[in-house]
Amino acid sequence: MIWLGASRGHLTDWVTQLWVRATGRRVELADAPWLAGPVGEPRGIGPDYFAELARREGLVLRDGTMGGDGPARGLVQDFAALAAPDFDPARIHPAVVDFYHHTSAYDLDAWAEWHGAYRPFGRLLVRLFSRRLQQLNVPLSGLDTSRGVTSHVLQLADPATGALRMTAWVRRLRGSGDVLYAGAYSLAAVPGRAGSCVKVVFPLPNGNATVLMRPEAHPDGSLSVVSEGRRFGDPGFYFTVHRGGRVWARYVRAMRERIQVYATEEGSVCADHLLTLWGTTFLRLHYRMRRTG
Repeated sequence: MIWLGASRGHLTDWVTQLWVRATGRRVELADAPWLAGPVGEPRGIGPDYFAELARREGLVLRDGTMGGDGPARGLVQDFAALAAPDFDPARIHPAVVDFYHHTSAYDLDAWAEWHGAYRPFGRLLVRLFSRRLQQLNVPLSGLDTSRGVTSHVLQLADPATGALRMTAWVRRLRGSGDVLYAGAYSLAAVPGRAGSCVKVVFPLPNGNATVLMRPEAHPDGSLSVVSEGRRFGDPGFYFTVHRGGRVWARYVRAMRERIQVYATEEGSVCADHLLTLWGTTFLRLHYRMRRTG
């Protein structure tokens, strides 16, 4: 990989950042707080990113994993805060709500299905970006997840007030040690929807990928979170680039995700994660979460 220096990073990352700046728009985070989130270093992310972020910003790091310092912690502090005109949290199965409130008390299994012509795209993504950056390392086959996936929930808090600044979920492949996902979770309101979305920010070199997902309730008590919209300001997938105090954001309308989380009769919680590009499914991810504490 061609290295362009400490500020630009690798050539492939720099080209992606130039694309965002050329095709996106300048934003002021004070006016668009729903796009604010942690930014990665040019050399990559990795499993220790959030610990390093806590040290840099003088925050307290709380490890919510089993055996960590304290009780189980969740991706969503208050599920009822998702209430909106089109979403009633009371319709969601208690086991699904419990998973979001106590995520670190669950172990995790995952497997992936790439579809048709997109499989070579997945290999290219991993080769050019994912394994080098240790971020968004989507499994290419069942062998990648055959030894399981680790799950760490971390909270970054203000040392003076104890106020929560950020909740991070870091998942790694047990077999290779590669980071599957390292994302910061929160709730955020966007201009294009009445009610909060689930917000996930994946730090990337000199920026991040931000996914904003609106909740849906189903008659069987399952929950879907959906990242799709029509225009900038709607729920969906965004790339941001931060450089020299300025921020650019690109809304990628063609990229959409749907995650359906449901309780099983066996007592576990499962999720089906569907990713589409230009209306065509290119990847399905399946998760099984079992409470261990």
